[in-house]
Amino acid sequence: MTSEVYTPDRPLKIGTRGSPLALAQAHETRRRLMDAHDMPEEAFAITVITTTGDAVQDRPLSEIGGKGLFTKEIEAALMDGRIDLAVHSTKDVANTLPDGLVLSTYLPREDVRDSFISRKHASIADLPQGAVVGCSSIRRRAQLLALRPDVSFVEFRGNVQTRLRKLDDGLAEATFLACAGLQRLNEPDLINPVPVDVMLPAVAQGAISLEQREGDEGVSALIAPLNHADTALCVRVERAMLAELDGSCRTPIGGLATLEGGDVVLRGEIVRPDGKISHSDEWRAPRADAVAMGASAGRILKERAGPGFLA
Repeated sequence: MTSEVYTPDRPLKIGTRGSPLALAQAHETRRRLMDAHDMPEEAFAITVITTTGDAVQDRPLSEIGGKGLFTKEIEAALMDGRIDLAVHSTKDVANTLPDGLVLSTYLPREDVRDSFISRKHASIADLPQGAVVGCSSIRRRAQLLALRPDVSFVEFRGNVQTRLRKLDDGLAEATFLACAGLQRLNEPDLINPVPVDVMLPAVAQGAISLEQREGDEGVSALIAPLNHADTALCVRVERAMLAELDGSCRTPIGGLATLEGGDVVLRGEIVRPDGKISHSDEWRAPRADAVAMGASAGRILKERAGPGFLA
């Protein structure tokens, strides 16, 4: 049935940002759809949409609006029918979606860890005293300051090659990128993982999600075979925690849910931007109760932090 709905004459329109990583994720989605339904590439059209986060490269995300900067224009295209499906890095997706849209499907998650990247040094511990680190993530900055209060930061945005060029130009001693993005860009030589007990990753890091219009049964049927249930559960648990913390790009928050037998184990952390105070803990619940556990974890962390911590 689905192969009759979308054809080369009337392709499914997949919306994405235009960065190399976003395009790699859109192409992966298209490839999985082709394999799942034995459909030709021409039955899927990739539509590039420029977002505010892409257009403004010279300022930190926290200054220009935080979460949603990489999704707002794509969601507008989804709502008005210019595209049928949106592909996102889930860590960029705001907790509250526009009315009528839903994150329905998650592809299998890649490596959740951050990668430490330097032309001169092998690890965080090897950074010289007072080193300058290129970093645009307030979470990574706060976590690094907790480990190395001597370091300072310079704003680093742009794609992988742009950041490497900045390192080569001597603007910083090191930077960080997500291992998952480097895997998807086929840059294995740059993967130098930081253990999750050193830097807890961003909520939903490494997970690609597909957003659609609620009630669009044709799209639902088409993408349902792509959903990876374990990834979907873990990400929903993490996002339930984040929703209680009202996390944005201005808030240093780490979260990671993993499966252990029939249980979900959640690690959560909130850090003050200067890295001097943090609150973290670990929770466990059966799968059926895991999303509720995520929400509870968020409330517990918020209560421990007290008023003003997340301001």
